Amino acid sequence: MLLARELHDPGIGFVTITRVQVSPDLQHARVYYTALGDDKARQSSDRALHRAIPFLRRQIGSRLRLKRVAELEFVYDQSIAGQDRIEQLLNEIRTQDPAALDRAAATGSSDTNDDDDQS
Repeated sequence: MLLARELHDPGIGFVTITRVQVSPDLQHARVYYTALGDDKARQSSDRALHRAIPFLRRQIGSRLRLKRVAELEFVYDQSIAGQDRIEQLLNEIRTQDPAALDRAAATGSSDTNDDDDQS
């Protein structure tokens, strides 16, 4: 909510928070995000998020009334890009030759059964 409504930095762009990992002592929070656009847009978003850390910590501290607010670390989430690439490759395979995909799936399932028999 803070990023969407109260942080008025155009450099942030279209950022989506994918997950947050908080240390057991609540002193560190690693915030994973993705950004829409190319590498230049991602770098711009990264710089803007790092500039916003002091503001975000103050806001979190005042709203949650915490004595100590976690140190924030923004990390670009590479896993989403990897998933998108895998999906893109699978779509390319499906559009090229659906029959070949069916044959590969049938061959792969029979290979798996052969491996079980050898155990």
